[in-house]
Amino acid sequence: MIRSEGTVVHRRGILLGVAALALVATGRKAQAAALPQVMIATSLGDIVIEIEDKKAPITAANFLGWVDRGVYSGGSIYRAVTRANDRGKPMIEVIQGGRGIEWEDKVPGVAHEPTTLTGLRHLDGVISMSRDKPGTATTEFFICIGDQPALDAGGGRGSDGLGFAAFGRVIKGMDVVRAIQAQPTTGKAPDAYVEGQMIDPPVRIEAIRRLAGG
Repeated sequence: MIRSEGTVVHRRGILLGVAALALVATGRKAQAAALPQVMIATSLGDIVIEIEDKKAPITAANFLGWVDRGVYSGGSIYRAVTRANDRGKPMIEVIQGGRGIEWEDKVPGVAHEPTTLTGLRHLDGVISMSRDKPGTATTEFFICIGDQPALDAGGGRGSDGLGFAAFGRVIKGMDVVRAIQAQPTTGKAPDAYVEGQMIDPPVRIEAIRRLAGG
């Protein structure tokens, strides 16, 4: 009986050891799969973004490259689109920011990653890249307020039908996003299409930086 009980204890010890190793392995996998996070520090508060660098590697690398070079410091969130001021069809609700629209002509764009390729969708809080033609996305980004399927590939917003390149989502600070959208939009517009959408004054981006582990 003593030998039998000892054997049971020994076997239990083996099982517990295996279980512990499995938990360690699972923890390592979870850590390896963790997505980068960045904080957009604005004059109205902070927004934390989780970056989908596995699903949208080209777009994510482009954005994180600008972040790591400190390009966004001194930028702004300058455009707020609502159903009351949108001139496009189907209507959308977003805020847009970055270094300014003029940057789009100064730096090279990146290859377009449509939502049909990445599997991402323009849902509430999703961050995506502003662009003109496919392959022209540079520094400018926007954040969705509410689900915006019109911005997905085939969604109808834009004549080429390729939609926009989503690459992450807000995990903290949607109250700040909504507060930014609610700012006055009486600023001078660069063209008639965005008339009544330019935030006045623009919301200052203090910095965009990676969080620990990102």
